[in-house]
Parts: sequence; C-alpha cells; structure tokens
Amino acid sequence: MPNDFLPASQNQLKKWARLLEAKFRREDGLFMAEGVKVVEELLKSDWQAEALLVLPEKISYWEKCIARAAGRIPVYQLTRSEWKKLSRDKEPEGLIAIVKNKEQPALSSFLKSSKGHVLILHEINNPGNLGALARSAHWFGFTGMLLGSHSVDWTNSKVIRASMGGIFHLNVFANVDLTAWLPEIKRDYVLVGSDVRQGAAPHLLTEKAALLLGSESHGLPDHFLDQADERWRIPGNIQADSLSLPQAAAIMMYEITSKL
Repeated sequence: MPNDFLPASQNQLKKWARLLEAKFRREDGLFMAEGVKVVEELLKSDWQAEALLVLPEKISYWEKCIARAAGRIPVYQLTRSEWKKLSRDKEPEGLIAIVKNKEQPALSSFLKSSKGHVLILHEINNPGNLGALARSAHWFGFTGMLLGSHSVDWTNSKVIRASMGGIFHLNVFANVDLTAWLPEIKRDYVLVGSDVRQGAAPHLLTEKAALLLGSESHGLPDHFLDQADERWRIPGNIQADSLSLPQAAAIMMYEITSKL
C-alpha cells in the first residue's frame, strides 16, 4: 500500500506547517485533524479533506481508515522528521487530515430551523476543555456550538483532537457577540445558565435548550446569568472546590436530554 502514496513537496510541507498558526488557518481556509478516530469521524461527516498525511511506520494504526478513503482523497507519506514539523502528538498514530473549512449557515436561520439543543460558550480558553465540550455535545445530540469572542480558536489541533472528531458533527459559530445574540436566542430556546454558587439542580427540559457555560476559572458574568431563563447548579460535596468544566457540562447535557 505505501507504494501508492505520494511524496510531499517542500512547498506543500510549508503550506501545511502554516496551519499551526490560527491566522494562517483563517487565511487558507484549512486546518489539521490528527488521529485515527478523529479522521474516521471526519470521513463520516459532510466535511471535506484536501489531503491525508501518513507516517508509513504506523501503518497498523491507520491502514483500515486509509483504505476506506482510497481513490477519493490524495494520500501523502511523510518521513519522521517531516512529521515532527506538523504533529503535536508525542507518540503519533501517523494520520493527519488537511481539512477544508466549511461555510456555516447564517446563525439566525440555524437557530430557527434547528430541532436540537445548542451549547453556548463564553471565553473558553483551554483547547482541551473546548474539545471535550464538543465531544460531549455530539454524544448528547446537540446540534450547534456558539463560541463567544475571546474563546480559543476551535480549529486549533488540540481542540480537534480532544473532540475525537465530534466537532465535525456540529454546526460551530465562532466570535459570536453573546450580548447581542442572547435575547434573540431566548425567543426559540430555554436559556440555561450554569452557576457554581446557586441555582436549581439540572433536570429534563422538554423544549429546545441553549446551555450557557463560562470558563472553568471565572464562570459566567452576572449580566449573562441575569438573562437566563433558568440558573443551574450541580449539588455536590461542599468541601470540594468544583467539578471540571467538561464534567459539569456533561452532567447538564445528560439531564437535559435523559428522557427524550
């Protein structure tokens, strides 16, 4: 099989290496998705890959995945030294997809037409947390994720990796002005704000929900919480500081959808 793969030119390697920086991902409309499970989810979705990059010595990890994409997407084999210039994994599985960014629908039309719940995130700066949130949102059947300004770039390779490909099954809207959009969202959704200090325990909602979460360090500002239709707090051991953001979010998403 490796004999069928293409060699990568220096220009291609430079183009792909640019994608480690957010400004070039925006300029080029491309980003990297690394890992076998991540690429498998990409190939199941309606996103498009421009190229697949493989490390031949790791063929036992990615052979089946590549076989499913044979003939549809060009595959390039890289040397170990070339791979190290692109990969962020300490012990890679040897598979990276170069993904074409997809144009999302207008936010207003998405909010009105979507049949599912949405996740709204305020200033999430940890890429691992953002990826984990996307993974849970996909698992619990949420259809969209809205990122307020000052959140980490969702095309960051660490976000994509931590999402385990779940992000390819969500509509993602970045740099959303939450101050302007929350009143609009409340017209079609029950707005639930998460608060570690006070609020009701999470519970089933029979209407479309918009779950609003803040950063693990600072939570949500009061002016956002004041707009929430419901304020939720997860009861727990009063001697513990708090749950991690991904843990708390998963519990709330489960409760929202548990009996649907």
